[in-house]
Amino acid sequence: MPELPEVEIAKRSLSNHILNKKILDVTIINPKLRYFLKKKDFTKIINKTVNAVERVSKYILLKFADQSVVLIHLGMTGRLYFKSKNSNNKDTSFYSKQSILKKHDHVLFKFKNFNLIYNDIRKFGFIKYYNFLDSKNISHLNGLGPEPLSKNFSKDYFLKKLKNKKAPIKNTLMDQRFVAGLGNIYVNEALFISKISPKKLSFKLNSKEITNLIHSIKKIIKKSIKMGGSTIKNYHNSEGRQGSYQAEFKIYGRQGQKCIRRACKGVIRRNMSSNRSFFFCPICQRI
Repeated sequence: MPELPEVEIAKRSLSNHILNKKILDVTIINPKLRYFLKKKDFTKIINKTVNAVERVSKYILLKFADQSVVLIHLGMTGRLYFKSKNSNNKDTSFYSKQSILKKHDHVLFKFKNFNLIYNDIRKFGFIKYYNFLDSKNISHLNGLGPEPLSKNFSKDYFLKKLKNKKAPIKNTLMDQRFVAGLGNIYVNEALFISKISPKKLSFKLNSKEITNLIHSIKKIIKKSIKMGGSTIKNYHNSEGRQGSYQAEFKIYGRQGQKCIRRACKGVIRRNMSSNRSFFFCPICQRI
């Protein structure tokens, strides 16, 4: 699933192409995404100009002058790509290993010189329209924790929230109510760099561990965005460039391989928790 850096890159790619441009028409090809698409909702954005493209956690928001909003979540395999008469497809998404299959196109937004198409193989993503009243209270955005690059994601915040939290720290970091936008890849990487076991109970983290963990998370997210995200399946952004942060992975997907730390003789292990894989070095990240 795309995580914060990949969704941020998709948001920036969209902004480069559709900001201050008018949506001339919307075609719902297949309304059966995670939430059923209502044609009457999307007719309301026809002939409206996209005034802003924003990201909150793993959501992309298209905003209009009348304060209405289109909320997009890419789910597991969702992608947004541009189609024009004079060029090849340009893909903003995280997943691009396979060629874009037209049978998985679900929504088409028509602009003057190109179409923006939402394509989703597994159909776990969604697109929702909110009028100016409903946009003030979007349920998907309620209760989200601070963004990891924000000042609110601080040591004081950690100390307050982790005081009585008995869940493993890996589960806590995956909880969008605790921090918005982090996912499996970057949580695994941050915990390894901080030498913290994914299985360590959250309330048992000491002051130094918390400081190191916050620093690691912020550093990883910033670097991943700078490098265009992580290409797990041939990701290209809308300018046709691949993300390259996967070359920086220290532990994710490296089960059975030796720990990269020179003085460590550990071998990376892979376990499951809450139906998600986690990777750790049993020596560097000993509880």
